[in-house]
Amino acid sequence: MNKEYIKIVASRILSSLLVLFLVVSFVFLIIHISPGNPAHKYLSPKLSSELYKEISDSYNLNSSLVEQYFSFVKNVFSGDLGVSYNYREPVVSVILPYLKFTLIFATLSFLFQIVVSVLLVYFVVHYNSKRFAKYLSNLNLSLYSVPVFITSVFLIYFFSYQLSLFPSSGLTSFNFSELNIVQKFIDYFRHLFLPLIASSLVGIPIYYKYLLDSVKSNLNKIYIKNLKVIGVSKKEILFKHVFPNSINSVIAVAGVEYGILLGGSVIVETIFALPGMGRLTMSAVITRDYPLIIGTVLTSAIIIMLVNLFADLLRVAIDKRLFKGLLS
Repeated sequence: MNKEYIKIVASRILSSLLVLFLVVSFVFLIIHISPGNPAHKYLSPKLSSELYKEISDSYNLNSSLVEQYFSFVKNVFSGDLGVSYNYREPVVSVILPYLKFTLIFATLSFLFQIVVSVLLVYFVVHYNSKRFAKYLSNLNLSLYSVPVFITSVFLIYFFSYQLSLFPSSGLTSFNFSELNIVQKFIDYFRHLFLPLIASSLVGIPIYYKYLLDSVKSNLNKIYIKNLKVIGVSKKEILFKHVFPNSINSVIAVAGVEYGILLGGSVIVETIFALPGMGRLTMSAVITRDYPLIIGTVLTSAIIIMLVNLFADLLRVAIDKRLFKGLLS
């Protein structure tokens, strides 16, 4: 079994590294062949052509695309992602604070989606109300169909401007430093509530659908019917037998969705002005900060790769029958 686990891990790592290399290479080529370059922001009637050339040379922009690419690959393998053009700091130092926020925010959003989905499925199955299940399915479909930016704008308009219940942007209030520990916690909660809802409304229908289908399938198994016959309570059957055996189908989806959240929700973080990876990536793209763009993409890709690898290994640990499929 250990050898099989090692083979699965090695296979997944190799395939992930290949995908990672292709993604970063593609991003590198796209941003370098697109019109313009970072030195253009220094263009001015007062700027001489010699100084402009000197700035371009400092950014290594006058080299050929092939030379820039091989220089980039060499630096990446040596652990050097370069220096941000805008922040004038190493890319890793720029990314870390934003990554810290994204990790916390993505985890909160992920847990919120899972908890809400489990509760919804429990109520549907426990009370066996077809009308409620149909209404909930239509609601979930509607929520999944609405773009995130529309949901975000609606939440801001209704809860911030109309009801004045929650702040519309930012992570803290202007007087945050003057608050005590409890007040700081409440301030964080108020600022993160709307972004959390906006980022979760798309994921909840996905988890709900996969979990509900899996639960319904397990409820029709022979061993569940036998448990009902011997008098085991419905609640005990659901939480001790059905849900644990249904979670495997959700893990694969959870790996993808959680990876996307960790990669950074560009729309939510931009609309709510949150200091996360998504907003940092958007800012880097707008200002054509090549090293920072590559750094954020590389970081997001590595995170998604690791999360999906963990999800695959967790599925195998739960269901050994998946060994054959993952080894193929």
